[in-house]
Amino acid sequence: QVQLVESGGGLVQAGGSLRLSCAASGNIFRFNTMGWYRRAPGKQRELVATITSGGSTNYAGSVKGRFTISRDGAKNTVSLQMNSLKPEDTAVYYCNVNQWSVDAWGQGTQVTVSS
Repeated sequence: QVQLVESGGGLVQAGGSLRLSCAASGNIFRFNTMGWYRRAPGKQRELVATITSGGSTNYAGSVKGRFTISRDGAKNTVSLQMNSLKPEDTAVYYCNVNQWSVDAWGQGTQVTVSS
Protein backbone atom coordinates (compact mmCIF):
# COMPACT_ATOMS: atom_id res chain seq x y z
CA GLN A 1 0.00 0.00 0.00
CA VAL A 2 1.15 3.50 -0.87
CA GLN A 3 -0.23 6.63 0.73
CA LEU A 4 0.12 10.05 -0.89
CA VAL A 5 -0.54 13.36 0.82
CA GLU A 6 -0.63 16.54 -1.26
CA SER A 7 -0.31 20.13 -0.15
CA GLY A 8 0.12 23.58 -1.63
CA GLY A 9 -3.00 24.23 -3.66
CA GLY A 10 -4.96 27.45 -3.46
CA LEU A 11 -6.19 30.55 -5.22
CA VAL A 12 -3.83 32.72 -7.24
CA GLN A 13 -4.15 35.45 -9.84
CA ALA A 14 -3.15 34.86 -13.43
CA GLY A 15 0.59 35.22 -13.82
CA GLY A 16 1.24 34.10 -10.28
CA SER A 17 2.97 31.01 -8.90
CA LEU A 18 2.15 28.07 -6.69
CA ARG A 19 4.14 25.09 -5.50
CA LEU A 20 2.53 21.71 -4.95
CA SER A 21 4.15 19.05 -2.80
CA CYS A 22 3.37 15.38 -2.29
CA ALA A 23 4.75 13.03 0.34
CA ALA A 24 4.63 9.31 -0.32
CA SER A 25 4.73 6.65 2.37
CA GLY A 26 4.23 2.91 2.61
CA ASN A 27 5.68 0.39 0.18
CA ILE A 28 7.84 2.71 -1.90
CA PHE A 29 10.28 0.94 -4.18
CA ARG A 30 13.56 2.35 -5.38
CA PHE A 31 12.49 2.48 -9.02
CA ASN A 32 9.26 4.24 -9.86
CA THR A 33 7.73 7.19 -11.62
CA MET A 34 6.14 10.02 -9.71
CA GLY A 35 3.98 12.67 -11.25
CA TRP A 36 1.14 15.11 -11.28
CA TYR A 37 -2.14 14.90 -13.12
CA ARG A 38 -5.08 17.28 -13.15
CA ARG A 39 -8.80 17.27 -13.81
CA ALA A 40 -10.50 20.48 -14.84
CA PRO A 41 -14.28 20.88 -14.48
CA GLY A 42 -16.07 18.93 -17.18
CA LYS A 43 -12.85 17.40 -18.52
CA GLN A 44 -10.99 14.16 -18.20
CA ARG A 45 -7.94 13.76 -16.03
CA GLU A 46 -4.77 14.62 -17.91
CA LEU A 47 -1.06 14.27 -17.36
CA VAL A 48 0.76 17.39 -16.21
CA ALA A 49 4.28 16.13 -15.55
CA THR A 50 6.14 13.00 -14.52
CA ILE A 51 9.62 12.25 -13.26
CA THR A 52 11.35 8.90 -13.04
CA SER A 53 13.62 7.72 -10.26
CA GLY A 54 16.48 8.43 -12.66
CA GLY A 55 15.40 12.04 -13.06
CA SER A 56 13.91 11.90 -16.55
CA THR A 57 11.00 14.28 -16.91
CA ASN A 58 7.98 14.53 -19.17
CA TYR A 59 5.64 17.50 -19.45
CA ALA A 60 2.35 18.20 -21.10
CA GLY A 61 2.81 20.67 -23.91
CA SER A 62 0.48 23.16 -22.25
CA VAL A 63 2.73 23.51 -19.19
CA LYS A 64 6.18 23.09 -20.70
CA GLY A 65 8.37 26.05 -19.83
CA ARG A 66 6.07 27.16 -17.02
CA PHE A 67 5.98 24.17 -14.65
CA THR A 68 8.91 22.28 -13.16
CA ILE A 69 8.68 18.89 -11.52
CA SER A 70 11.27 17.66 -9.03
CA ARG A 71 11.64 14.84 -6.54
CA ASP A 72 13.62 13.92 -3.47
CA GLY A 73 14.32 10.22 -3.54
CA ALA A 74 15.51 10.08 0.04
CA LYS A 75 12.31 11.66 1.34
CA ASN A 76 9.94 10.15 -1.25
CA THR A 77 8.52 13.51 -2.15
CA VAL A 78 7.61 15.07 -5.48
CA SER A 79 6.97 18.75 -6.09
CA LEU A 80 5.52 20.83 -8.88
CA GLN A 81 6.58 24.45 -9.21
CA MET A 82 3.97 26.27 -11.26
CA ASN A 83 4.82 29.69 -12.68
CA SER A 84 3.00 32.03 -15.04
CA LEU A 85 -0.27 30.39 -14.11
CA LYS A 86 -3.24 30.81 -16.42
CA PRO A 87 -6.98 30.50 -15.76
CA GLU A 88 -6.98 27.33 -17.85
CA ASP A 89 -4.66 25.75 -15.27
CA THR A 90 -7.57 25.71 -12.84
CA ALA A 91 -8.16 22.11 -11.82
CA VAL A 92 -7.84 19.55 -9.08
CA TYR A 93 -4.25 18.34 -9.11
CA TYR A 94 -3.47 14.75 -8.17
CA CYS A 95 -0.17 13.27 -7.11
CA ASN A 96 0.64 9.88 -8.63
CA VAL A 97 3.18 7.14 -8.03
CA ASN A 98 3.51 4.35 -10.55
CA GLN A 99 5.58 1.33 -9.63
CA TRP A 100 5.43 -2.10 -11.20
CA SER A 101 2.62 -0.72 -13.39
CA VAL A 102 0.44 -0.07 -10.36
CA ASP A 103 -0.87 3.43 -9.74
CA ALA A 104 -1.39 5.12 -6.41
CA TRP A 105 -3.21 8.43 -6.18
CA GLY A 106 -3.46 11.25 -3.72
CA GLN A 107 -6.74 12.81 -2.70
CA GLY A 108 -6.22 15.87 -4.88
CA THR A 109 -5.62 19.53 -4.19
CA GLN A 110 -7.55 22.40 -5.77
CA VAL A 111 -5.71 25.02 -7.81
CA THR A 112 -7.77 28.02 -8.91
CA VAL A 113 -6.34 30.74 -11.13
CA SER A 114 -8.36 33.92 -11.41
CA SER A 115 -8.20 36.18 -14.44
